[in-house]
Amino acid sequence: MSPFAVKAIQLLLSLSLLIVLHELGHFIPAKIFKTRVEKFYLFFDVKFSLFKKKIGETVYGIGWLPLGGYVKISGMIDESMDKEQMAGPPQPWEFRSKPAWQRLIIMLGGVTVNIILGFVIYMGLLYFYGRNITTNEDIPQGFSVSQQFKDYGFQDGDHILSVNGKPLDDVLDINRYLFLRNVSKVEVKHNDGTVETISVPEDAGTKMFQNETHFPFIPRQSATIDTLLPDYPAIEAGFQKGDKIIAVNGQPVQYYDEFQNLVKTEANTENTIVVARGNQQDTLRVAPNAEGKIGINTFGKDLVSQLGKTEIKYSLDESIVGGFGYGYNTLKDYVKQFKYVFTKKGATQVGGFGAIGNLFPDVWNWQSFWATTALISIILAFMNILPIPALDGGHVMFLLYEIVTGRKPNDKFMEYAQMVGFFILIALVLFANGNDIYRWLFE
Repeated sequence: MSPFAVKAIQLLLSLSLLIVLHELGHFIPAKIFKTRVEKFYLFFDVKFSLFKKKIGETVYGIGWLPLGGYVKISGMIDESMDKEQMAGPPQPWEFRSKPAWQRLIIMLGGVTVNIILGFVIYMGLLYFYGRNITTNEDIPQGFSVSQQFKDYGFQDGDHILSVNGKPLDDVLDINRYLFLRNVSKVEVKHNDGTVETISVPEDAGTKMFQNETHFPFIPRQSATIDTLLPDYPAIEAGFQKGDKIIAVNGQPVQYYDEFQNLVKTEANTENTIVVARGNQQDTLRVAPNAEGKIGINTFGKDLVSQLGKTEIKYSLDESIVGGFGYGYNTLKDYVKQFKYVFTKKGATQVGGFGAIGNLFPDVWNWQSFWATTALISIILAFMNILPIPALDGGHVMFLLYEIVTGRKPNDKFMEYAQMVGFFILIALVLFANGNDIYRWLFE
């Protein structure tokens, strides 16, 4: 099966599960409060359904348009825009006849289920699979550091000892902390054995985003070629996979970051590079292309072999506490990075179904599937609670207004708000998926 098909199946299975459980979160409290639910649908049934069956007062079905799902609750202004029903007098079984606090619980049900589901999945993952982390002992050569953080005082070969005075269980978390947390100081051990506490500017995370440097700290790796990029000068110059670079322009090299620092990137400027190939050495000459690149990549098995080497097992109670903390931090980090959506660069990085599908691995792996599903569940919870009419958050916003003021927005206003919200959502869906198509075609 092709990688595309594997990702597509995982995406469809994950979203189907999340949609059904989200709608169940609305359905259950609606039934508890004796509110009639006319439809319960996975996907949208525009014009026709792939499947439908009426059980009791509810029609259960599967639509053909996989953009979400819905429950149609009697007496509620929703995406169905059923004006005829709303024109009649309120009935006891209708949503509009229920107290505001009951309507609020019904509307919060879907988001609540998504949050709980994400947390429970993380708890299960920790209990059944444990967790693999990378410690300083796993990367004895330390980190390769981006130029931005070298300017702050970090050095290639650094080991991270603590962040804001607290040690990291997984030292790879340094990238996420710098990007999303308020990191003010990092204690490091330099290559020469000295320990230093380095101050980090408040805007470090913003600069990471602007420079598209999401991983300024990468485990240091040897300068052994893993991949030769096609149509780049390195292939024509005679480089081969497995070559170990030992000198660049007369300077000895042991690590890839040293190679990067010494290689000349000016177009058509020749580099003299000595490589070890088996028991022999060879001197090769190569000039970068117009982009300043020669087409050598060492990110492969050498890097992967350093990651996640320390395994942690969790008891049932430890997995519950750990899963809750992991889910909470995932939600908090996503909320913090959401601010970048409102920047010019952030808007271009918004993705649709293609971007979501790429979160899944291209080979089937249940652990990765459930981890990605938990992440998407938490993202959906946050996105659904945004105060946009047509989303759960829009309904919650109007219900809170009603509870605080004692006045209910009139039906005509709610109809217009629902239409505006619907068009906003359609525009966002088109924009996000348009970004996916653009990246697929031109990047």
